[in-house]
Order: sequence, then C-alpha cells, then structure tokens
Amino acid sequence: MARYNVLFLCTGNSARSIMAEAIMSHKGFPNFTAFSAGSHPSGAVRPEAIRQLEKAGLSAANLRSKSWDEFSSPGAPPIDFVFTVCDNAAKEVCPFWPGQPMTAHWGIPDPAAVKGTPEEIDRAFSDAFSILDRRISLFLSLPLATLDSFALQREIDKIGKQ
Repeated sequence: MARYNVLFLCTGNSARSIMAEAIMSHKGFPNFTAFSAGSHPSGAVRPEAIRQLEKAGLSAANLRSKSWDEFSSPGAPPIDFVFTVCDNAAKEVCPFWPGQPMTAHWGIPDPAAVKGTPEEIDRAFSDAFSILDRRISLFLSLPLATLDSFALQREIDKIGKQ
C-alpha cells in the first residue's frame, strides 16, 4: 500500500486538529503520517484535548500547536490530503499546497468555545473526539488505490457530512 501524508487544519491548532493528528497517527499507521497546523496557532495544546487523547489510550507526545506555514514552505513533507476541521479554517484562504492534495472540510463544533461546568466541557471534547474518530475510520476504510480522483473527492466530502 502507498504511504500518504495527511494534514488537519484548524485556526488555533490547539484541540480538534491536534486530536485528529493523534487519531490518524494511531489508526493510520504505518500507511499514513498525520500532521496538524493552524492559520493562527494558539501556541499551546489544550489540556482537555490531551486528557481526551490519554483517555483513549493515544499518545500526546510530540503534539504541538504550529503554523500551517511549516507545511507550505520548501522542504516540507508532500501532503496528499488536507482536511479542515473547523469552520474558521474552511472560510480562510489556504496556502498553496505543492502537489495539489485532495482537500475536504470536516467541520466540527469547537469544544474549546464551550462554556459551562467541567463535565459539559469534557463532554464537548469527548464529542469532538468521537466525530473525528468516526470520520477518520471511515476515511481509512476507503479503497484509495482503486478510486479515481473524482470518486475519492466525492467520498471524502461525504465523510465530512457524517
């Protein structure tokens, strides 16, 4: 099977895109390498996202909030798929990605924006994690080698609506 690089984008790169990177790194290994970045990175990973990853038994090692500029500059790894996971990033003008990767918007409500009790905030992070986990599992079940680019684009767009 081919090896693919996947980039998850969000504005702050502190929760949703970080969780997606960790899920894909775990579930997609060894055929997928996952990255995450933000258009305006917060500079820190939300502790609630780290706790959610730990609850799921996923590694949070080496996860950091970073700019998408790292992936659009010379020497960056070639990206095969780019998924925006928040509404803000979907509306922003993304950098030019060399190699023209497949792109899709997989919008997920921002758990970091939830105000409420610790239990309500934890539930928001858990819900976001569950949606990401389901979408990534669906993506990984696609027969990538047998789909033409139009069919593949259609399928990854459908996943974002589930």
